[in-house]
Amino acid sequence: MRQRTQLTIGSPKAVVFRHLAAWMCLILSGSVLMGFAQTAQPQTPRFPMPPPKFKVRVEKSVMVPMRDGIRLSTDLYFPEGVGVKLPVILIRTPYNKQVRWLQPAINFFAGQGYVVAVQDVRGKFESQGDYVISAADPQDGYDTDDWLSAQSWSSGKIGTYGCSYLGDVQVMQARLRNPKLAAMIPQAAGSSITYRYFGLWNGGALELAAGLGWFRDFGSKVYIHFPDSTSHEAFLASKKYFDIAPKLPPINYQEAWRALPLIGAVRRLGGPPTDWEAVVSHAPGDPWWDQFGYVKPDDHFDTPSLQVNSWYDFGIGETLYQFNLFRTNAVDTRGRDNQFIVISPTPHCASESATEHTVVGSRDLGDAQFDYWQLYLHWFDYWLKGISNGVTSMPKLQIYVMGRGQWRSENEWPLARTKFTNYYLHSDGHANSRFGTGTLTTNAPSDEVSDQYFYDPGTPVPSVGGPVCCTGTTEAPAGSFDQSGVEIRNDVLVYTTPVLSKGIEVTGPIKAVLYVSSSAKDTDFTGKLVDVYPDGTAYNVQEGILRARYREGFEKTVWIKPNTVYPVIICLEATSNYFPPGHRIRLEVSSSNFPRFDRNLNTGGKNYDESTWEVAHNFIHHSKRYPSRIVLPVIP
Repeated sequence: MRQRTQLTIGSPKAVVFRHLAAWMCLILSGSVLMGFAQTAQPQTPRFPMPPPKFKVRVEKSVMVPMRDGIRLSTDLYFPEGVGVKLPVILIRTPYNKQVRWLQPAINFFAGQGYVVAVQDVRGKFESQGDYVISAADPQDGYDTDDWLSAQSWSSGKIGTYGCSYLGDVQVMQARLRNPKLAAMIPQAAGSSITYRYFGLWNGGALELAAGLGWFRDFGSKVYIHFPDSTSHEAFLASKKYFDIAPKLPPINYQEAWRALPLIGAVRRLGGPPTDWEAVVSHAPGDPWWDQFGYVKPDDHFDTPSLQVNSWYDFGIGETLYQFNLFRTNAVDTRGRDNQFIVISPTPHCASESATEHTVVGSRDLGDAQFDYWQLYLHWFDYWLKGISNGVTSMPKLQIYVMGRGQWRSENEWPLARTKFTNYYLHSDGHANSRFGTGTLTTNAPSDEVSDQYFYDPGTPVPSVGGPVCCTGTTEAPAGSFDQSGVEIRNDVLVYTTPVLSKGIEVTGPIKAVLYVSSSAKDTDFTGKLVDVYPDGTAYNVQEGILRARYREGFEKTVWIKPNTVYPVIICLEATSNYFPPGHRIRLEVSSSNFPRFDRNLNTGGKNYDESTWEVAHNFIHHSKRYPSRIVLPVIP
């Protein structure tokens, strides 16, 4: 197990890494709206936050005991003058419970008559213990629920709220089914699934830009050791903690992403001790991950949940998976019948920030406003206060259909009326770049020449937007951008439909089924769904990757043999996008998407400890025998 750095107060080496976030990500980082631009003119929201009913007072730094004796610092916000026992809304965070961006939500719920408990997770800021990502969160959440429900001012009903890391801790805690937990609102909580592991792994590849940015900025394991003469409470009261927290040095992100090996990357960037070394050196499927609280397919649930996420979030597919899992694995009708989800078109944790002119990256997606705050209030009023307001009669899913610019209600996922449609890859062997001969049609291929390209890890295909978060820099923005610059490369195969005479709506899970071969023992294959506008602007809609060694599952490693064709399935998450008449549907295929994903060095080695690479000669086969295709969920 990893060792945590200990600093003694009064020591000349006493340095505490304090990472105040202006924003949350995977996880949450200071610029959640990175790539989420709005119009320059200020706009009045159609659904403002309801005004408070009560004044709020706060009791800070209450030390809540856990089952092992560790105490977690918790701020308690009380509505004044209510005069009755109150339900509690719990928010657990690694980003400092006093950070500014949490205050609007805290004040909103407390002002509506709830006690709001905001807690630093174990080993962070004012809380005791050792910080290890995700390790203690399920049990600590459970114990905190027990403590809150037992207080004299508590009604005994607990709800949970928060986005990204703050959402993941809710989902992981729900696995333990504390009877005091009455309802939850996990937002952008797609990192808690066992095969995504904190959102760091995708198709067997490492989410490099997000992971490196988050661990350097927010993953510190440094903590304070209090001598016997200094109590925890006395130290907090002295305010010295906030006086000895230096800023991290600036970095060149382009150099940081390209530097090899991956092991040691945070340390080389002047970052604190973190779990980076451990997470990058344990591949998906490694039994090492079993020690954490990530959600597994056989977990059971009973907590009503209102999940919130967005189409340009890195974990949207996992959120929709959870929506179904919570129902399928519910232990009672209360859990099975009370799962709801709202999906906006924004990037990570930005749903409530949508306006009448919502621009995500550089793509204008129209008026995506939604009455979130009223919904959140009704949700907790129903489950925590017993107010009959009809909230459970709403549609199970409320999704924003991009391209149509409208919200729509649905009741299952995938939609029952979905027609999963094969769009096959075609070319004369020269699909390289958008100037090539690649086409995409619903007609199955006959005998066709395979497409080929060379993947050189030294010159990877650059990431341009996409469903990312937490990179810490505008050099790797989230959202939808013109991919034309990427599509001129010879190591990007481009397959495009003819101009659409009728519009096509694609709503649901997406996958690319490719028949591949390679000169390398192991390599990656990437796919990207693109909406090509009449003027040629090519906006990315969704994307994915698969490390070929995991084509038969993450539990085992299989290698590529020379002159052998293999099927690989690339998960492209999910979307809801209408391609209007005059547009074209496009699929990009390559072997890198950097720096979003780490580069496969093509050696068959571990990647994380390597500094040299090989060039791979990769082939995409499309013929009657090898019908490579993208499977689109078409809505009639």
